[in-house]
Amino acid sequence: MRRFKFLRDVDPAVFEDDESQVLRALGGPTCLLFTGKDPSRTRAVVTLLHGNEPSGLIALRRWIALEETPDTNLLFILASVHAALEEPIFSHRMLPRARDLNRCFRSPYDDEQGHLAEEILTILDMHQPECVIDIHNTSGTSPAFASSFDLAPQTLAQANLFTDRLLLMDIVMGTLMEHTTAAMPIVTVEVGGRSEQHAHESAFAGLCKLSQAKSIRPDQAAGTPAQTSSKEADRGKALRTDYETADLAVFRHPLRLELLDGVTLTYASQPRAGYDVTLLADLEQHNFAIVPKGTSLGWTSSPPERLFRAQDGGGRCALSAIVKKEEGCLKAAQDLRLLMITNNAAIAESDCIFYAVAPDGSTISSLAACS
Repeated sequence: MRRFKFLRDVDPAVFEDDESQVLRALGGPTCLLFTGKDPSRTRAVVTLLHGNEPSGLIALRRWIALEETPDTNLLFILASVHAALEEPIFSHRMLPRARDLNRCFRSPYDDEQGHLAEEILTILDMHQPECVIDIHNTSGTSPAFASSFDLAPQTLAQANLFTDRLLLMDIVMGTLMEHTTAAMPIVTVEVGGRSEQHAHESAFAGLCKLSQAKSIRPDQAAGTPAQTSSKEADRGKALRTDYETADLAVFRHPLRLELLDGVTLTYASQPRAGYDVTLLADLEQHNFAIVPKGTSLGWTSSPPERLFRAQDGGGRCALSAIVKKEEGCLKAAQDLRLLMITNNAAIAESDCIFYAVAPDGSTISSLAACS
């Protein structure tokens, strides 16, 4: 059964309503293909893998309103439309009891989310895009950043369209970007929190650059200087269309701090009775910041190894390199730079609490094995 509706060169009037009305009109997972000036090449944008992350859709509506022809074919994949429409609108990461779609991009594809992920891969294989951008919102307040599984020049160039920060990943979780290849590089871009205006602006600005770029691949000839559209000129935005060498701060192989099954967690300004772990309510203020050794992250009465797991890309335990317990407080075990911090307990429980690298962005070495 085909789950995606396909629309080609859609009438901009379809996208004139607000985002919720647009999704209701689409009715379900949808692919939109816009014919480019060079129809022999295609670039792809995946968004709404999570139903509570609207920035990609907001950027798409704004881009369609420009009524401009992209330099290459531009393929948009809107995935979790049903989850996004579940009331309250844009509040559900996935439908109740469903798996996280961005953990379903590996076999077996034997449930509805798996079938949806498999169809997305089939669509990408059919169109053979020269690059794929997967747009997300972070679960908390955060600057924009990208993630990838390699540091190839093409990958850096794709990321640099949207941000100046890149996380080099090596933990396999069933995400879309794990299917990156030299012919089809996939970069995940987290543009910021779902309610933050800067996130919507980052998504839109990056999408405009992706649409107008004569070249993204370093092995392709650079384009001529950008011709700024009249509509964008009115907004005072000059968009480049030539390839530029990426200028990115790279954070290598971050470790994930995850909760063990059955551990209860909350966020507050003081310890909360009845919970295994209370994390600071304003913990997300540390996103991308250096956290000195001994900084308090929250409170617990249990040893960290009974609460958390943290493994490096090789499956080795690295928990003691991240957190320690002292006098009822949960503290940073060494100087750290924390990334992708969430203050949403449900996401912390189903995904992770934060990622961590060394202060200079390098990998944290795994220390003693957990007992």
